[in-house]
Amino acid sequence: LPAQVRRVRTAPLWGEPTGRRRSYGRRQRRRFAEHFGDLAVAISVPGGPDSAQADRFASGLHGLADLARDTGGLAAALRSEDAVRTLERACHTPGAPRAAHRARVTDLLAVTEALERALRPLSLDWYGGGGRDPGLSGVDLCHATSGGAAALPGLLAKRWFGTPLLVTEYGVRLREHYLRSTAGRDDRSGPVRALLAAFQRRLAAEAYAQAALITPGNTHARRWQERCGASPERLRTVYPGMDAARFAEVGEGGAAAGGGDERTLVWVGRLEPAKDVVALLHAFAEVRRWQPDARLRVIETRPGDDPSGHGPSGHGPSGHGPSGHDISGDGYPAHCRALADHLFPDEAANAHTPGDNPVSFEHVGDPEVPTLADAYAAGAVVVLSSVVEGFPVGLVEAMFCGRATVSTDAGAVCEAIGGTGLVVPPRNPRALADACLALLRDPERRARLGAAARARALELFTAEQNVVAFRGIYLELMSHCPVRREEVGAGGAPLPFARPAEAHIPGRWTAGRRL
Repeated sequence: LPAQVRRVRTAPLWGEPTGRRRSYGRRQRRRFAEHFGDLAVAISVPGGPDSAQADRFASGLHGLADLARDTGGLAAALRSEDAVRTLERACHTPGAPRAAHRARVTDLLAVTEALERALRPLSLDWYGGGGRDPGLSGVDLCHATSGGAAALPGLLAKRWFGTPLLVTEYGVRLREHYLRSTAGRDDRSGPVRALLAAFQRRLAAEAYAQAALITPGNTHARRWQERCGASPERLRTVYPGMDAARFAEVGEGGAAAGGGDERTLVWVGRLEPAKDVVALLHAFAEVRRWQPDARLRVIETRPGDDPSGHGPSGHGPSGHGPSGHDISGDGYPAHCRALADHLFPDEAANAHTPGDNPVSFEHVGDPEVPTLADAYAAGAVVVLSSVVEGFPVGLVEAMFCGRATVSTDAGAVCEAIGGTGLVVPPRNPRALADACLALLRDPERRARLGAAARARALELFTAEQNVVAFRGIYLELMSHCPVRREEVGAGGAPLPFARPAEAHIPGRWTAGRRL
């Protein structure tokens, strides 16, 4: 571990629950039925983030946390018949939507199992409050770097110990949940999806309500958070911090000269429906009409070097091709290769040379593109064709490499490039082709845009900028939180002035000074 990290603790939200699974007595079963009933009704009956159902959800959630603290865990209770019957009654509460009314026993079992996994942080032994390991009772700040279940420990520390909670989201978990459902990637029944979506929505609203500060990674995420009930005055955008060093060699050479094969377009990412490589292939067919020597390199990333930085950014509304065949998941790359073979038959320069396809499909790590930086350096223009996108980390990596870019207007693309690349509407191959042709034909413009893109990325999206921003936020939040414990030395004697005063005095004028 780096020197500043004292300990790492892991809480798996998969597999079978571990730890104590003691059975409840009559009084504890009554407490569980009351609190789980509140939570179940809150996710079964619609209502906004400021409604009575939101208060009921918070009451049920924190009541379950208190019960878990007193009894050692909730796993057995959440997987019990009592939990299923309580959820069934909630689904028939007046005002519950039709999807909840249609829930069958198998649906209720699936929901309670999913809730048991999501609520495992309530049963952790992280919270302390006594002994040699104070747990979260002895910290100054809880920083949840994701929404959903990751925010639960911070929520409990806020309630039990008054510890300020900071929530950072680069991809809004609730949005990702919706996208998985609409893309056909969730094969669970309608009632299960509806109830779990309501749970995620209530949990997000509670985390936003209790957070001292929320830091979305871009304006696109910020809008989602506001719609889920986040207070605008407690939102502060902090862009992701990325390692620019691994792209420095390519960027310093490419920013000035454009770099790469001047005839080549490059696409880098994971081949999935949201990336709409099908539209890119149709656009490239139009490019070839006007520039016959143009080439397209489709370079896939493996899970370890995914340029999205946070896994899949989402999925489009459909995983089906024009003919209605399923092209989602593993079928989509094969569909793209088949389309490329259909649109671009192998071409030969003369009767004595083998044919060659102008579209190539490669992987980062292949001999031709050993690193991600080499992938972006492989062409003169980097293209992003997504219909669904969060924060376009891959696009920012291309900017670090000093590459001119053509992108579709999805997610936070416009916010990221800020005028240093060309942007076209999604699902518009003709517009995508025109923009690509404009840059392929104008090397001086490519060089100007590439240099401007690299300068913008170095100014806004480096790890150093991110660290500086969060250091200021940490000091600001801790400055409003009173010291709740006395620092002592090895012999147990108090240590006066053991904590720097800058951590407790608000204001920019104290930055970097110890008083």
